[in-house]
Amino acid sequence: MTHLPTFAQIQDAAARIAPHARVTPVMRSDALDALAGAQLHFKCENLQRGGAFKFRGACNAVWALDEAAAARGVVTHSSGNHGNALALAAATRGIRAHVVVPEGAVRAKLEAIERAGAVLHRCAPTQAAREATTAQLVQDTGAVLVHPYADTQVMAGQGTIALELLAQAPGIDALVTPVGGGGLASGVAIAAHALRPELSLHAAEPAGADDAARSLARGERVTDVVPDTVCDGLRALVGTPNLDALRRHRIDVITVTDAETIAAMRLLWQELKLVVEVSSATAFAAILKAGERFAGRHVGVVLTGGNVDLDALPW
Repeated sequence: MTHLPTFAQIQDAAARIAPHARVTPVMRSDALDALAGAQLHFKCENLQRGGAFKFRGACNAVWALDEAAAARGVVTHSSGNHGNALALAAATRGIRAHVVVPEGAVRAKLEAIERAGAVLHRCAPTQAAREATTAQLVQDTGAVLVHPYADTQVMAGQGTIALELLAQAPGIDALVTPVGGGGLASGVAIAAHALRPELSLHAAEPAGADDAARSLARGERVTDVVPDTVCDGLRALVGTPNLDALRRHRIDVITVTDAETIAAMRLLWQELKLVVEVSSATAFAAILKAGERFAGRHVGVVLTGGNVDLDALPW
């Protein structure tokens, strides 16, 4: 059974990944503040190693392994960013990484995984196929599974974002992350509320993959949502421990359409002069959509990644 990380485990993760991960900058934009009616503090995880926040969790998981386990290598399933992150993290320790990728994944992300030195294994584009192929690989190779989001050490690594952001922008009174599987939202919530119990926490979810919002509304995990969204990084169903964290920390989930997200992505490119991927833009789209919840506030916004196929931009 996967347990949610403690605040102490998130602090340990920060120390463990410090030699390998970047402390990413926080950026501001007067133009985007004016559009949002709030003061926005963008945590730029698109500038993290591997181009996404996922390096934090993967790096923590890899370096938390004992020598015997690490020698067997690691395996995961991923639409791109977690696979790339695990490949990069494994390389820092000199161990083998296997990554199961669904057909139709973003080409740029697959190329990055291969460049990082992982072995790619393709499967059908369903959650069931990803999990079955990964389970078979664990059995065949003896490699250690590092789950993309329902893994204690992965969640702890993602939580280090909140430690940095609250040190860089101590005046924020609300924080927004995207939510897919929920590893980021979980880790950030635990760290943020340990430091600032009164902080308002929000998560942005594609309307075409709104299982987290439905699960919270229904009071049980909804598993029959078939994702239909351009946000390739947010198509995973929210994990069981992750949903528990959303509940415990009273995270307000805001759903946004693909059109709203693409418009927000374009604004981020235009005003921040940063390459930000579509899944990242859900957080800003949620602020624009639910403006009354953020009006006049100081809001931390996690920009989760910047891995895009430049030949297939969504506008």
